[in-house]
Amino acid sequence: MEAVAGLVSHTVAKLLLLSGLSKGGDAKRDTKMEDKALEVYDVIRTIRDPEKPNTLEELDVVSEKCVEVQEVGDDEYLIIIKFCPTVPHCSLATLIGLCLQVKLQRCLPFKHKLEVYISEGTHSTEEDINKQINDKERVAAAMENPNLREIVEQCVLEPDD
Repeated sequence: MEAVAGLVSHTVAKLLLLSGLSKGGDAKRDTKMEDKALEVYDVIRTIRDPEKPNTLEELDVVSEKCVEVQEVGDDEYLIIIKFCPTVPHCSLATLIGLCLQVKLQRCLPFKHKLEVYISEGTHSTEEDINKQINDKERVAAAMENPNLREIVEQCVLEPDD
């Protein structure tokens, strides 16, 4: 009798986990999203600043906190990056956003949708820049410009490359 009760209890617990009604499912999902966010952060932290010899991580333009990952389907994710330019009038914020877009599109091994934003209140023209860096046609057009493409390539080049 105890064996049957144990089996039923185990089966019910499994069903609750699989259905998402148990907190264990949320914890596993949260851990999975945290792992994905760290994977994304590892890709962007080494991007070089267009003006300085430092990485975006070294300049605190990006941090682990600036990456959010949400599951939107079966092995499909929404990645939201909110970066902080070094100054509120940074003239290269759009270029930094372009570098983030390009490197993540090239390097992430999983299916994703990407949104890159300037953190609220950190830039004088954040709305305009956010529109530009999330417009696929503008990103593609920018990468067709040989001068911009060369700058982006230098910024996204891995240190070991």
